[in-house]
Amino acid sequence: MPELAFPDHEYLTVRELADLLRLKERKVYDLAASGAVPCSRATGKLLFPADEIRAWIARAQSGGGGAYAAVSATRPAILLGSHDPLLDWAVRQSRCGLATFYDGSLDGLDRFLRGEGMIAGLHIHDAATGQWNVPAVAEAAAAQNAVLVSFADRRRGLVVRAGEAAPEGLRDLAGRRVVPRQPESGTEGIFRDLAAKEDLDLSGMHFTEVARTEDEAVEAVRRGEGDVAFGLETVARSHGLEFRPMLTERFALLVDRRAWFEPQIRQLVAFCTSPRLAARAASCGGYDVMGFGGVLWNA
Repeated sequence: MPELAFPDHEYLTVRELADLLRLKERKVYDLAASGAVPCSRATGKLLFPADEIRAWIARAQSGGGGAYAAVSATRPAILLGSHDPLLDWAVRQSRCGLATFYDGSLDGLDRFLRGEGMIAGLHIHDAATGQWNVPAVAEAAAAQNAVLVSFADRRRGLVVRAGEAAPEGLRDLAGRRVVPRQPESGTEGIFRDLAAKEDLDLSGMHFTEVARTEDEAVEAVRRGEGDVAFGLETVARSHGLEFRPMLTERFALLVDRRAWFEPQIRQLVAFCTSPRLAARAASCGGYDVMGFGGVLWNA
């Protein structure tokens, strides 16, 4: 294999690393989010130490072990992945005993592959096919004893303060303070996909401090810490804010097959198939839970 031509500076940008590895920039974000590639974050931007990248490539060429070489048969009773207000409510109301660790879809998928939880909530959009969740899971979790099931369809769009005119689209965000999400989140990936589709340069946008959950993003707008968030209709409604719909996304649950029969998962599923979940979804707005439990993919 020919020697790779590294730039002569200490840190690589996302674009430089993508060019170096001949990958799409989105794939570099995925690698960084999963911890597969060494990186650091400065002023909200991802940077990759050149020396560590050289060592990382050398380890890969020498046949180093994979990140998910061994997953314990016993998984902790933890719900990983993306934050969803309705799912979070169901976990509490069902008293199923699952702990929660929400830090984005990509983070949740990575932790699930490492055996750090029984279940992961995902909303990962594949720009190439237009599909939700299945392409990412089929590629990453083919060797896992897992199943992907539907939770809900959710409406997502632009959220602004009450009484303000919501932007028509991403091009209208110029001059506004945008509340971003972490790179590991499905929301950030969707936002970047939409921007790329419109050929928008995000480097010129004014981003505020990162919000790590759906609630945090919308609350930042309500408190005046940002002007607009790319958020969920249900959260905007709960805070009395204006909402401009942009898309309907599919939120799914990746579940370990063995854990499916554990009491925590069975209790949560039983609650979600009861009329209470449908009633709550209708009350909150922005949800369609008619397809709950439908199998989307099997390992």
